[in-house]
Order: sequence, then structure tokens, then C-alpha cells
Amino acid sequence: MKTLSFLQPLAQTAKSVLPLVAVLLVIQVVVLKKPLADVKSFLIGLAYTVVGLHFFLVGANLCLLPLGDTVGRNLYVLNHRWLIVLVGVVLGYFGTLVEPALRTLALQVEELSVGVISRRLLINGVAIGFGLGMGLGLWRLMSGVSYIKVLLPLLATVGLFACITPQPFAAVALDAASATTGPVNIPVNMAIALGLAGSIAGVDPLLAGFGLVGLTSLGSMIATMVLSIAARL
Repeated sequence: MKTLSFLQPLAQTAKSVLPLVAVLLVIQVVVLKKPLADVKSFLIGLAYTVVGLHFFLVGANLCLLPLGDTVGRNLYVLNHRWLIVLVGVVLGYFGTLVEPALRTLALQVEELSVGVISRRLLINGVAIGFGLGMGLGLWRLMSGVSYIKVLLPLLATVGLFACITPQPFAAVALDAASATTGPVNIPVNMAIALGLAGSIAGVDPLLAGFGLVGLTSLGSMIATMVLSIAARL
């Protein structure tokens, strides 16, 4: 029974991965008529992908999500909103540093800018923007300010910076926003927001706890644009 209880979730993970792999194989072999260069490496890599993703999801459910929810529910006992916001900024910053997609993007940006914007500078800049967005989202949640009142000024700021940012880096800013929404940040930050919302009297977590990801993405975009503008000066 224990073996079956382990294999069933693993099979579900495989069902999620295999359709994408099948589509890519059809395009590669049938449409492009290009055979696989190394079938053995492909199969080994596929096995690693399925098993690795499975263990990550299991680990996230056992560790990251409960921990984030517990932290969120206990943050409100600090009794100081500024301190809760500061904790959110720090958590958002360090959570972003470990996102693998952001590291890949930063390497490409370093090459695009010929070293003007270093990989380390971009990663830290985007992480700061994400953290500030996280802090802003927690402040909005605690203060009860309308989401629109927070969102519209940020969108206006993004639009303004997009007009004065070099076009290649405006596109990079969009990619940076998506690169931060990876397998580490989103589960943890969503759990923290929902946990915090659930600890505030009179607040519906289903209504107030969402929207945080959007604010962190906008923070990352703005930070990337600011870096590119500063690099041009």
C-alpha cells in the first residue's frame, strides 16, 4: 500500500509532463524531421524531470506551504505594520534570489548589455523590486486599501518608465517579472498572504489574500527599468 501511495502522485506528475514532451517530440521528429541526437540521454533526462518535479511538489506541500501559512498567521502578532511590511520585503528579496529562471535571464542580460548590467546587479535589483512589491501587498492587505488604488499608480509608473527605457530592456523587464514567479516565490508568498489575511479579524482571505503576485511582478518590472535607465546615464 505504501508503494501505491508513492506511485500514484508520481504518475500524476508524469501525466502533467508527458503531454508537453509528446508535443515537442512531434514537432521535432514529424514537423521538423530532425531525429533525437541522443535517445538515451533524452530518456534519462525525462526520468529526472518527472521524479525531480514530483519530489519538489511533495517537498513544497510538506514544508514551504505550511511554513508560509504559519508565518503569515503569526506575523500579525507583531502589532507593528511597518515591521510586518519589512519582514515581507526581506522574505520577497531572499525568495527571489533562488529563482533559477531569474539567474538564466540575468546571464542573458549581462551578455546583451556587454557587461554594463551585470548578472549580480540585475538579480539583486529585481529581488529588491519583488521584495518592495511584497511589502506593498502586505501593507494593502492590512490597511484594507482598495487594490485598484494601489494597482493604478504602479501601472502608470510602468507605462512612464516604458517610454524612457531602451526598448530591449523594456522587454527584459517583462521577462524579469515572469522569471520571479517561479516554484519558490509563488507557493511561499501566496501562503504568507493567505495566512496573514486569515489572522485579521473581519478580513476574508479569499478576497484579500490574492493579488500579491501581481504587485510583486510590477515591482520587479519597475526595478529592471530603473536599472536600465541608470545604466544608460
